[in-house]
Amino acid sequence: KAVKGIYPPGSTFKMITALAGLKSGLMDPKERVPCSGYYPFGSRVFHCWKRGGHGPQDLHGGIKNSCDCYFYEVARRTGPDVIADVARAFGFGQTFDIGISDVSKGLVPDSAWKLKRRKAPWNPGESLSYGIGQGFLIVTPLQLAVMSARIANDGRAVYPRLYRERGHVASAEPKPPVSMGVDAASLKLVQEGMWAVCNEPGGTAIVSGQINIPGVQIAGKTGTAQVRNISAGERAGGVISNDNLPWAMRDHALSVCYAPYDNQRYACSVVVDHGGGGSKVAGPIARDI
Repeated sequence: KAVKGIYPPGSTFKMITALAGLKSGLMDPKERVPCSGYYPFGSRVFHCWKRGGHGPQDLHGGIKNSCDCYFYEVARRTGPDVIADVARAFGFGQTFDIGISDVSKGLVPDSAWKLKRRKAPWNPGESLSYGIGQGFLIVTPLQLAVMSARIANDGRAVYPRLYRERGHVASAEPKPPVSMGVDAASLKLVQEGMWAVCNEPGGTAIVSGQINIPGVQIAGKTGTAQVRNISAGERAGGVISNDNLPWAMRDHALSVCYAPYDNQRYACSVVVDHGGGGSKVAGPIARDI
């Protein structure tokens, strides 16, 4: 499943949306986007995971608090093609030679893909779902780990290799980590946001206890990926909790991280099939690893 399982990445994808927004030049990282718990767009209303809203959020707060409304706005301005370009640079939509056959490529959608495969132009509302790691986008756990490693390595294209436990035989020759040309200041902002997730009061990973490792600071991001549509009627009456849903309808729980923050050595991704909340379920597993 690490190389063949495909999942919507949910909020673990928000760093890519942030980098795309900065690359486009359409988002100032200090600009504050209002979040009252919902984002009206056309005839639809897109909801934030926090029902009462987060209040105004800049890029740092958007990552730290995983504010959906902030990333709806970033994605709306940026559009699918820039998001797709950044996603591919960080390892999504591609396979890696680790000596295993039948590896999933996943799907990184853009406007050309939509026109070719769905015979329809890209709907601007689809960008909003894209920006929070939902919609057409699907990824593998390995790709999430590669993304984490490339963020940790200041935008260098590190490649995964598979080692045997005994003898240290690698699946491929090492490739030098080549710079991807990502703006250093933009990457620093994203790294600081991931640090805040795990270390600043209110960060989404703090509720999981993910930071409780003496002497080691983790930078990360949790995610909860929906696998079902939530109706307006259900929202009005209260969204059904994962515990009260059939297993196959529960959210996937995800977490990505790297550590130590000030001397990056390890990158990790965790996906728990239909596990529920990322911070409560996947975060503690990442901590233990």
